[in-house]
Amino acid sequence: MSRLHDVVGIGVGPFNLGLACLANPVEDLDCVFLEARDELAWHPGMMLDDATLQVPFLADLVTMADPTSRWSFLSYLKETGNLYPFYIRESFYPLRREYDDYCRWAAERVGSVRFGRAVTSVEHDGTAYVVTTGSGETFRGRRVVLGVGTQPRVPEVLAGLVSEPPDGGLVTHSSGYLGAKAALQELGSITVVGSGQSAAEVYHDLLAESPDHDYTLTWLTRSPRFFPMEYTKLTLEMTSPEYTSYFQRLPSGVRSDLLREQRSLYKGISGDLVDAIFDLHYRLRVSGHGPRTTLVSNTEVVGGRRTDDGVALDLHHTETDEAFALTTEGLVLATGYASQVPDLLDGIRDRLELDGTGRFLASPSYAVDHSGQEVFVQNAEEHTHGFVAPDLGMGAFRNSVIIAALTGREVYPVEKRIAVQSFGVPDHLRVAQ
Repeated sequence: MSRLHDVVGIGVGPFNLGLACLANPVEDLDCVFLEARDELAWHPGMMLDDATLQVPFLADLVTMADPTSRWSFLSYLKETGNLYPFYIRESFYPLRREYDDYCRWAAERVGSVRFGRAVTSVEHDGTAYVVTTGSGETFRGRRVVLGVGTQPRVPEVLAGLVSEPPDGGLVTHSSGYLGAKAALQELGSITVVGSGQSAAEVYHDLLAESPDHDYTLTWLTRSPRFFPMEYTKLTLEMTSPEYTSYFQRLPSGVRSDLLREQRSLYKGISGDLVDAIFDLHYRLRVSGHGPRTTLVSNTEVVGGRRTDDGVALDLHHTETDEAFALTTEGLVLATGYASQVPDLLDGIRDRLELDGTGRFLASPSYAVDHSGQEVFVQNAEEHTHGFVAPDLGMGAFRNSVIIAALTGREVYPVEKRIAVQSFGVPDHLRVAQ
């Protein structure tokens, strides 16, 4: 019988990698983490040269749980000889390419990550979880932590269009943008659909290079404006342990409404990029290079189909209630990502807590099994824990909670309250019944 691990982690993105790093010095915690790819690559399709993280370097794999960890971003900088240059640069925000290299540095050294292991199924043999890879290799664990990440979301009305057919246009999700960029720039028209950071980065990149090509560029957003991410300090307090706890206690319908209302807290565009797009427009205008571009807000894509001329989009302006249309040869869908219960868990589906729509029903400790002690999720709990689920800055906190659940003790202190403000009614203001 194969070795019995305390934990088998499935998928190695920043969150499960952070768990591997924080579990590394815990002597009574035997973990193995399985990754399908041959090496770690974090959003390679959006690895633009000048793109930075939207969170400070403190939101690395470990620092918010253990500032002394050898797996911190500062340790990486020191080991690679870049600590002083980063210090002199005087920016808290690492380049996205730099963060990707940092994650690869940690994954290759932590010792518990196994690359080239694509998990195909998870079952329970009565004693432990049996995790099987495509090659037939099995790993047994008392517990499982799922960190497979989210999948690109394509609007239902455009389902089936993402591909590059012989004719009828080129359609890609922003996750594959860099791989499709050269082909897109050979076309006569490109349209970007989306409201957030990825849409803005793709648009800025294509706009900057538009003088060297012969395409028209359109950006459509369903939002009422091209809105910046809200980044004031009292708002940032909502990325806190107590707000996550407060959010979990709200009724499901209230949580859903809040997530829609809170888009500007986590799905907006960095203010610097909004300004950079305007400044780039101005420079191109002054230099006589156009631009040949159109930006339209309040616009919903309600239909789409391939034609001989490209992709015909049926559009609806939500404020004027007008129908209009656009045909484009290239289409980039910066329409976000969504979590799902992967098919590889079909063998243990009867052990999982799911809500009425089939989503994971995560406990306060991020467990999703009936016992609340065996199967945990990373970044699959936005609907139960709030908009901080995909936030890199809360990854170390979540892993501190998971490790406490795995070991029965707080290996890393789990903060209960850090915010100035109160969420919900403060106890001392409650009316006695």
